[in-house]
Amino acid sequence: MHIADTAVPGAYLVTPRRHIDERGDFFEGLRTELLEARTGHPFAPRQINYSTSRRNTLRGVHGVTIPPGQAKYVTCVRGALRDIVVDLRVGSPTFGAYATHELDPASGTAVYVPEGVGHGFLTLTDDTTICYVLSTAHVPGTQIDIDPLDPDLALPWGFTEPPLMSAKDAAAPGVREAEARGLLAPWRETGREAHTSDPRKVRP
Repeated sequence: MHIADTAVPGAYLVTPRRHIDERGDFFEGLRTELLEARTGHPFAPRQINYSTSRRNTLRGVHGVTIPPGQAKYVTCVRGALRDIVVDLRVGSPTFGAYATHELDPASGTAVYVPEGVGHGFLTLTDDTTICYVLSTAHVPGTQIDIDPLDPDLALPWGFTEPPLMSAKDAAAPGVREAEARGLLAPWRETGREAHTSDPRKVRP
């Protein structure tokens, strides 16, 4: 598999090598030793979640407080979705930078989301199912919710009609309010910098 940098340091796009014949195809969805070698951090799955959504459903932006912290390995197992990760680590040189990718089962691509980085997605088809492989089990009261439509982030969701959102996501604070309330994690040097010629940053 190929593990590529994104515009968010520590977040990676993973593209598997597919083996195709007359029966169909085969690919490795996750190799933790390869992921750990690239990220420099251990990744031991502790919980696997799925969610299924109608077309034009917007979920996110979500994260987990540190502690306990939580890294995610995200794939689309049915349908198609537009996935966005956004740097929410206070003090990061790319605070507010985002990376967007379209995920579907045919490509098998996955996104690795490190601790402190927010994640959300917009479904592009009905009956879209996303899979999260998580580095920690769910701890009630530790989820961070950020308004996915926050103009300070200006995330490029690309919807053409108002998306379907939960009441919780619609009422979530913007990134500046979340920072002021001490909800966001501090920047921790990953040792591996992502390179981008045009990082998208929070507007002043």
